[in-house]
Amino acid sequence: MSTIDVASVRESVSGRTAVPLPVALSRVALLLLVVAVGAARLAGLTVPDRPQWAVYLLGMVAMNLPHGGYEHLDNLRRRTAGFQTRYVAAYLALAAGFVALLFAAPLVGLALACGVVVAKGGGGGLAVLDALGVADHLHARPQRALAALVRGGAPMAVGLAAFPADFRAFSALMVGIFGGTLGSVGGVETVRLLVGGGYALALATHLSLGAVRGGGRSWLVDGGESVLLAAYFAVVPVVLAVGLYFPLWYSARQVGRARLVETDPFDGQRGGGPLALLGADDPQTVALGAWGALVGGALATGALAAGLFLLAPAPLGGGPVLAGAVAFWSVFVSVIALPHVVVGSWLDGDRGIWYVP
Repeated sequence: MSTIDVASVRESVSGRTAVPLPVALSRVALLLLVVAVGAARLAGLTVPDRPQWAVYLLGMVAMNLPHGGYEHLDNLRRRTAGFQTRYVAAYLALAAGFVALLFAAPLVGLALACGVVVAKGGGGGLAVLDALGVADHLHARPQRALAALVRGGAPMAVGLAAFPADFRAFSALMVGIFGGTLGSVGGVETVRLLVGGGYALALATHLSLGAVRGGGRSWLVDGGESVLLAAYFAVVPVVLAVGLYFPLWYSARQVGRARLVETDPFDGQRGGGPLALLGADDPQTVALGAWGALVGGALATGALAAGLFLLAPAPLGGGPVLAGAVAFWSVFVSVIALPHVVVGSWLDGDRGIWYVP
């Protein structure tokens, strides 16, 4: 987004100061988890592995995956049939390319999977700040990119720095799905120091630049949320933290963003093709169209997951069933999240899944 674009965003969202309930609840949820888990750890208690794995799968499969489908549906229902076709084709092509990369170079694929988490959390987070009208302290593209890196980087960078053994164990399972190993990766402590130190520097720079270039309420909101994210991933065990981060933070906040912009007009466009029913005047017809689209998307997603499971040499990475399921789903969700970000946002300059007028 250019500097001019940033200015127009500020103008279009000026006056949007009310915090939607889902956004407020996202802050409360993470704060409560930090306090509860932090207190438990201070008391010498730990969260057992199996409950962490189960909560991860519940959060990522049952709670977060449907929201990802809704983001595409909400975007595509406003577009022409030709656009929908190109969108789906590009999505499938990019997902297939990612799968091919994972088979050819599992370590590179793992790095890309981590990058997808950063891009999704960062890009979606900036959109929420824009919708709330609290991005006044972010003046240009490099500063916005740094803000996205800090917000999106917390799950990976802080999670690795705070829980290096768990992070490495699941990374080994993920590359093991495709026959790879972490043998060529440096020592855990070295990587931990480099990644953790780099993130701390990025966070400090982000907070300092925001204070110098504007400060005020927008900087306080952004800074407070950035510090909360860092604290959350530093305190809550990484598997549990990631499993709850996407449904309780990312998805909840995107629901809040959508509520702020849902009254914006279609700009004369109505969805065509398979989604034409969503533009009907009859509520029952709209409901039928939404049901068909969501069921079709669920079946397509299930088919992709099943195909990857059957093709992978070791679909559970050689680990226990539940831990292997966490590793497999982490890989699969990265495969479908890459085009989610690239096609759904970066290549869709007119609207996109994180639309803010």
